[in-house]
This record gives sequence, structure tokens and C-alpha cells, in this order.
Amino acid sequence: MGVSETMRAVRLTAHGGPEVLVPAEVAVPTPRAGELLIRVSAVALNNTDLWTRDGAYGRPGDPRALSGWRGPIDFPRIQGADVAGRVVAVGSEADAGLLGRRVVVDPAIYDTDGPDAYPVGLMGSERDGGYAEYVTARVERAHDVTDSPLTDAQLAALPTAYGTALGMIERGRLRQGETVLVSGASGGVGLALVQIARARGARVLAVSRGSKMSLVRDAGAHEVIDRGRDLDEQVRVVAPDGVDVALDVVAGDLLSEGLPWLREGGRWVVAGALGGYDVAFDVRRLYLHNAQVIGSAMHTPHHFDLLMEMAREAAVQPVIATTYPLEEAALAQEELARRGHVGKIVLLP
Repeated sequence: MGVSETMRAVRLTAHGGPEVLVPAEVAVPTPRAGELLIRVSAVALNNTDLWTRDGAYGRPGDPRALSGWRGPIDFPRIQGADVAGRVVAVGSEADAGLLGRRVVVDPAIYDTDGPDAYPVGLMGSERDGGYAEYVTARVERAHDVTDSPLTDAQLAALPTAYGTALGMIERGRLRQGETVLVSGASGGVGLALVQIARARGARVLAVSRGSKMSLVRDAGAHEVIDRGRDLDEQVRVVAPDGVDVALDVVAGDLLSEGLPWLREGGRWVVAGALGGYDVAFDVRRLYLHNAQVIGSAMHTPHHFDLLMEMAREAAVQPVIATTYPLEEAALAQEELARRGHVGKIVLLP
């Protein structure tokens, strides 16, 4: 299968609104030693796309600084962390046996080579990503999922949202039979948390609101708590003995209010700040009850291996809200920002 010299891509040209996403014809990247060239079948959107575009991540010592996921962005940048596609070329030192295979790319750039490495960069922010017809990836970051019954769009939905969710669940040491509270349950990570926690045998309490509540229940939540009503009262009704693990992408007032919901030895895992990053809580509720607040950014290579095993078995079924052609990436991001959908929004190059 031939590879052309140029490709369609959508490039981020500056920090700003959707107008800074500009379609372009660019050179197809050349795989270096140990890399693969992948023809992109599907690329999913994430909140990190919006926050990187906005420059919303801040920097140590300067929370309002315009920044990508982990620092300044080199513009123009091709966004898109979540890629499913087929291997069409290999660089030197890469396994030619992967040619033609269907793969999912682990988008993390890690600090070391080990299975428990931390992500310190992200495809689509610190390097070019999948808002394009082709992308390169290191061979060890491309996972063969050729035989998975999931669609390309479902596979593309997995890396960031489900990787982040699985990282939270692993770091929170969630065990079968425990009670878990999931915030932001209709979002990409939230829905992934509901599905994976249910598959792990936990009792799932999910926080959502309005018309999305029934869809969250369909995804596997045992109880759905209405974010528009008194949360404290509702949690104490459905979990009178408390919560073992909170899996939280909202933070803000929810963390301040919710810490007393934890049982003795409970864990509150934070992987987002949709409700605000400036949090205050009564520290006595932390140390007197041997509770833990745990920060969780994405996943480790080991977590991603576990996720790909789930993908091959279709142990979770990602929900696809809608798809767009590549050129409509800006429209797709606008829909993502409105938060009217449930499931993942996917571009199909």
C-alpha cells in the first residue's frame, strides 16, 4: 500500500478559540529508527485538546500562564492524542511484522523506560498527534489490536479517557465489592470510570445530571446522584456506610464537601479540575481517618498494557457520541466544549 508525500492535517497555530485550528497540506512524517508510520483510521477528542488549545494548564509558580499539557507549545502543532490506525511503514530497528496490523497508540511520553514510568508529555501537545492522515509512533507504544471486535472509533476512544480512568482505578487500589463514587460521570473519563469500575466488580455511584443520568445508568452505574440537588444528602442515603474510593475529575467544591464521605482508609483520586483547581478542605478529616488524596495523571505503560488486554477482549464498550470528518476538527471541538453529549467525539480522517 503506497504512502503519498503529503497529507491532510489540522494544525494548532496559536493558543485561542476554535479559529486557531487550521486545515493544511503538510509533509507525511518519516519514521525514524524504532518508529512506525501509521495511517490514522480514527482519532478521538479529549478535554486535553481544548485545554491545550486554550493554554489552560498553567505552570509551576504561575497557575495562569498559557501552557500546553506540560509546558510551552511549539506552534504549529498537530493535536490529537488518541489514535487507532494501520501500520504502513517501519523505520530501522522496528519490527516489520507489524506492517498492515491494526494498532492503538499509547500517547504518553514517559520519563523512563520502566513499566511504572510517569507520563511527562503527550502526543498532540508535546509532539505532533493524530489530527492528520498519518502519524509516527515509537514501536513500543503501538499495541496490536487487529483481532479486537471493537470498531476503529471505539479503539480511538480508549487511550486518554480509558487510560486515565484505569490509572485512577489502579492508583486508588479499587477492589471488588468496594463502593466507588465517580464525579463527572457523563464525560469521557467519567463514563470510562463507570464502565471499568463496574467490570472490576465495584458498586458504582455516579454523579451526573438531567437527561444524561439515564445514559450513565445504562453504562453500568448502580446509583446515579443528581448534581443539581444536595449531594451530601444523596450520598448519605445511597452510601450510609461511606465511600471506599472517590474517582474525581471535578475537584473544586466537590472535594471540599466530599472528603467526609470517605470510609476509614478511603482514597480520593483526582485527575481533573473541571470544578476549580483552588481547593480547601478540613485536613483533620484526612489524617484522623487515615484517608488519602491521590493525584493521577493518565496512566503508566503497565496500566496501558492492561487496557489493551481489555480492548482485545472488548471487556468495555466505548460509547461514541458522534463522528466528524478531519477538516471539521474545529466544529468537533466546539461540540465537545458545549458538553451536551455523552460518550466520545471522534474524527475520521
